[in-house]
Amino acid sequence: MTEIYRKVVYRTLPYAALTFIGICFLLPLLWVLVASVDPNAMQSLKIPSSLTAGNYIDVITSRANQRAFLIGLIISLGQALIVVLIGLLAAYPLSRYQLKYKKPFMLTILFMTSLPITAVMVPVYQLFLTLKLYDNIFGVILFKVASAMPYGIWMLKNFMDSVPNELEEAAWVDGASILAGIRRIVTPLMIPGICTVAIFTFSGSWGNFFVPYILLSTPEKFPAALKLYQFFGQYGMVDYGKLAAFSTLYAIPSVVMYILSQQFMSKGFGLQGGTKG
Repeated sequence: MTEIYRKVVYRTLPYAALTFIGICFLLPLLWVLVASVDPNAMQSLKIPSSLTAGNYIDVITSRANQRAFLIGLIISLGQALIVVLIGLLAAYPLSRYQLKYKKPFMLTILFMTSLPITAVMVPVYQLFLTLKLYDNIFGVILFKVASAMPYGIWMLKNFMDSVPNELEEAAWVDGASILAGIRRIVTPLMIPGICTVAIFTFSGSWGNFFVPYILLSTPEKFPAALKLYQFFGQYGMVDYGKLAAFSTLYAIPSVVMYILSQQFMSKGFGLQGGTKG
């Protein structure tokens, strides 16, 4: 009996721990959803006495919030597009050519993917002041592209390794140039990998608070990530209802990106791009 009891405990204990962890993550999300439709939302989770869409209406109709979401989309989509385009061109010679210092270069790129942004923000801040890029949306995109490029090159190179060279060689025989081969042969076969890199780049940029906080000073140029500040007033007063509604709307782009591109991401990892080195 003791042995059976021990087996039951060993089997149920991991599920109980996972359930507890899941509830810990679910409660804040549940509070956000409930508070967003509560006219008298507070810091604690409670069943609202009445439901309202006023919090969402106030957030959506605000010109400042509309501008913040638009700026956030411009920064995130611009970064994802530039990283994919430049990353493809940079990944091509690393994948196709036998370079003398290829391995050290790839290890350097891998090291740069783990370099924390906070370690370089002080010199970057001084550099942006010198180049007149401070408080400039293009400057934010430029820095984010530079910080995401090592990851993009590393992933795209590994995805490109899965595309057979023979397909390009056949295109060259038919008179296609290298760029034509990349555009017509390699890129269509890498669509799942490209979508994977684009999704991760967009999500990382959309949720980034630190970089625009350091490089932007004009409130009218703040993306949505910084606009969360507006719901925190003086003396600790917080408009929890509007904060929850804004947070819910803020999460929608990343959720939609993952839902619409789920099939591409699964196919992308199916190319073994995430593990092939």
